[in-house]
Amino acid sequence: MSGKDARRVTACLNSVPFSLFHLRAALTAGMGFFTDAYDLFIIGPALVLIKESWHPSATLLGLVGSVSLAATLLGAFVFGRLADIWGRKTIYGLEAAIMAVSALASALAPNILWLIVFRALLGFGIGGDYPVSAVLMSEYANQSDRGKMVSMVFSMQALGLLTGPVVALMLLGAGLSPDLAWRLMLGLGALPALAVIYLRRTTPESPRFLARVVGKVEEAAHGLRRFSGEVLNPAPEPEPVTRLSFREFITHPRYLRILAGTALSWFVFDYAYYGNTISTPLIMKLVAPHSTLVESISWTLIIFLVAAVPGYILSLLTIDKIGHRRLQMLGFAAMGLVFLLMGAIPEITAAIVPFLILYGLSYFFSEFGPNTTTFVLAAELFPTNMRTTGHGISAGVAKLGAFIGVFVFPLLAHALGLAGTLMVAAAFSAVGFLLSLLLPEPAGRSLEELGCEEEATLTTSVEPSRAV
Repeated sequence: MSGKDARRVTACLNSVPFSLFHLRAALTAGMGFFTDAYDLFIIGPALVLIKESWHPSATLLGLVGSVSLAATLLGAFVFGRLADIWGRKTIYGLEAAIMAVSALASALAPNILWLIVFRALLGFGIGGDYPVSAVLMSEYANQSDRGKMVSMVFSMQALGLLTGPVVALMLLGAGLSPDLAWRLMLGLGALPALAVIYLRRTTPESPRFLARVVGKVEEAAHGLRRFSGEVLNPAPEPEPVTRLSFREFITHPRYLRILAGTALSWFVFDYAYYGNTISTPLIMKLVAPHSTLVESISWTLIIFLVAAVPGYILSLLTIDKIGHRRLQMLGFAAMGLVFLLMGAIPEITAAIVPFLILYGLSYFFSEFGPNTTTFVLAAELFPTNMRTTGHGISAGVAKLGAFIGVFVFPLLAHALGLAGTLMVAAAFSAVGFLLSLLLPEPAGRSLEELGCEEEATLTTSVEPSRAV
């Protein structure tokens, strides 16, 4: 295999038009994100019922709600690195199996301590899904539509966000006991995870990974033919492919700057987003203290449907036109302004209709902005043999922010009030805007150009099995 042959494979990938294969790949990866969103956010309404069933301390209840996010950090780190060593496809089904088993185990937990353990295992699997799904879709994509294709995967989160409240309302409306209702809420998360395992069995390995990391250009060319129709006849002579060792990656100034931009901007976003989203039932209680759980969940569903879903769709349709980094900065700026208005004008948090309008706007600009773009940017700014590693580090750091946001939200709300808590979210949005300036604009550029994979100064002869 020659470096020239590897470049022929990637050049073809960069120009191949959007096809039914891409749509199926997006659905396959997106089903994982549907599962991730459902499993992470269903815990919001479930917490209210768990509190009724077991009457745990505030600390234990906070751990139930946030431990999955903490474990997601570890899962993203571990699986992100392994996917750059063993391959994307090897990891693809493993983390889905972990999600399915742990969702079922959570539903059968005999006490709150075991529930915390199973929710941690669930988060570990979810963490692995982030880098593998994002990068695999990014590496299938052409350079002009890459943002749209990766956003299609992430937009499946919207269905997960909607399905959670619908399931909660159906179970509560059926008159089930609180103990049975929350167990069914958590256990149903295993169904989409099992579907993901089935779909991913036939997903081919990334041709970019095969050609540029492990040197299997013939296998890469065969996989390429499955969705492009392009026939390549690479020469058989072995030749090292341009790649970085892990040490070079984490010490190189360019990638340190990009890691800071992707990881920290995602961190500050997830602090605000997950803290507000998982705590939405609590927020509704603060704004409308006499509302029932069903009413709070219904408002949550309406907000997602009216505000979040259009944001996902518009982001998908416009990201490659506006620019990936530009859209992130736009979203952070709008989010910060909305949080500032809600926090600076106390009367808003006491009037449900104005509050819900602004709260909905914060969701719209989350989806039409950094919730989508942080996922996309981290999947395209690193070289091929460090792409899931870089995304895993970024996603892991982000979920640390999510864990902090979910865990401290009730404490901040008690100490600062809802208005003060929203002011903190506004400050985090401003920091995210500034951190985005560290990143290049990747729209319309190839993954190889963005990863600087053709630069002689970054080459190394380290074998993939040793570059750990």
